[in-house]
Amino acid sequence: MHPETNLMQKKWLVKSPQDRTSVEAFRSKLKVDPVVAELLLQRKIDTYNAAHTFFRPDISSLHDPFLMKDMDAAVERLQEAIDQQEKVLLFGDYDVDGTTAVALLHTFLKGTLPVDYYIPDRYSEGYGVSKKGIDVAEEHDVSLIISLDCGIKSNEEVEYASSKGIDFIVCDHHEPGAKLPEAIVLDPKRSDCDYPYKELSGCGVGFKLLQGLSEVNNWNQDVLFSHLDLLAVSIGADIVPITGENRTLCFHGMERLNSHPRPAFKALLDLAKKQMPVNLTDVIFNIAPRINAAGRLRSGRHAVQLMISEDQDEIQQIAGEINADNIERRELDKEITEEALEQLETASKDRHCNIVYQDTWHKGVVGIVASRIIEKHYKPTVVLTKSNGLITGSARSVAAFNLHDALEQCSELLEQFGGHFHAAGLTLKEENLDAFALKFEAVAAKALTPEMLVEEQVVDLELSFEQIFKPEENRLQIPRLKRILRQFEPHGPGNMKPVFLSKNVFSTELRVLKGAHLKMSMTQPNSDLIMEGIGFNMAEKADLVASGVPFDVVYTLEINRWNDRERLQLNIKDVREASK
Repeated sequence: MHPETNLMQKKWLVKSPQDRTSVEAFRSKLKVDPVVAELLLQRKIDTYNAAHTFFRPDISSLHDPFLMKDMDAAVERLQEAIDQQEKVLLFGDYDVDGTTAVALLHTFLKGTLPVDYYIPDRYSEGYGVSKKGIDVAEEHDVSLIISLDCGIKSNEEVEYASSKGIDFIVCDHHEPGAKLPEAIVLDPKRSDCDYPYKELSGCGVGFKLLQGLSEVNNWNQDVLFSHLDLLAVSIGADIVPITGENRTLCFHGMERLNSHPRPAFKALLDLAKKQMPVNLTDVIFNIAPRINAAGRLRSGRHAVQLMISEDQDEIQQIAGEINADNIERRELDKEITEEALEQLETASKDRHCNIVYQDTWHKGVVGIVASRIIEKHYKPTVVLTKSNGLITGSARSVAAFNLHDALEQCSELLEQFGGHFHAAGLTLKEENLDAFALKFEAVAAKALTPEMLVEEQVVDLELSFEQIFKPEENRLQIPRLKRILRQFEPHGPGNMKPVFLSKNVFSTELRVLKGAHLKMSMTQPNSDLIMEGIGFNMAEKADLVASGVPFDVVYTLEINRWNDRERLQLNIKDVREASK
């Protein structure tokens, strides 16, 4: 990549073009547009078979679940519970990944043994397996707990369960600690696990357990695959890579969601006014926030009940309540973001991270607020509030900074922490707050260079508008290029939506919508093609676009649906004065 930089702007990283001879040979073999051939070669897809696998992932190509460490023991223990009709409790995290995992296992297992579920309260219990949940299991004569999307660091809680005669199967995908819990542990990130794909979601690990159980019992796998919509939602919401096995699972899960939408998801999409078919981006922005809102403002148990219910009246009622939660969540998010940004106005501009704290902020939205802050101040961000006598909060990171490692270096000041490279949660005592802020800043200062604190915009390819529509194509219809690019979905880390750059663009019409969004028509010199585009939260670029000088624009190709009509629209990522 070669950077194209400008002060006060994102750094544009335009990928180096592929070898022209290779592109032409591959294009000819696949009989596709050169743009498509180039994008495939960028993704290391360079043979006909690799392209076929990418465009049509085969569900039969999933890895053998028994390649995962402890899978044989986990299936054997679950089978014993079925044979003995033991009571089993599914213990899931309160986010989308955890609640979809619980819904998946509950729906699949409910006809085979007595199964119930438990979602911890975000505020009184916090993240992960709780002793309160184990006490509830004991009260109900549960002899096996299956934790989903949590448990990998719950050594003390697993020991507590064991003291009460309750066995544990941990299904998790987070980084393990130095010592594993004394339990049957399924986690592809275990150092001693040879499972070929390491990036499953928490729901994905639970799915592999059910796949192993189905194989041992010679059950029809189509029954399990009919629930892949739950897994697709978890993959999208948890922002795990859309590569390898995840791509296969998500591809078929999205097909299922569109062809046979689960009543719960259909109800949420209707409330979001989204028409079918939907893509993974629609899931991330419409289904996931509503499921998350239940765990943030009410209870994650509410979200599980919605997903497992077969009663249409109950589904409509819960979906309406969850939608109302999401509206309230948005208001809280907006209010707290404004207060946090005000705090940062007085903070030193030389700092390498953003740390904000207010004891009255709502714990359920601090992670969202951290993400919002990064959009304004591109630095690792920690947003903290007070809950149950402790300071607790969420952290979000920039591209080059490993949050989990940074918190590990501050662990002597923390009561609890966990998460991934880019997102984490933490809890600490109030007396340690100042020391933590100093330590975290020191860790960030050591790891981050000034260049790392400039947001990067990766660009796959430079295009002229004339390359988007063929001369013979109807400009009022979706061009063939976009129809083929739709088959690159689902998009996410490892398979991001293609981003294009067009240079020397002029605006022919410009409006600012709701004081925030740029809506414009654009053309290039010597072209009669007018392209429609929208730039969300880009009102500050209006003067540049309206000035009459040529500009360069970075965008993705989207389909805008309005009154049952589909039109191509550029989703603008950035604009700047045309490069000389």
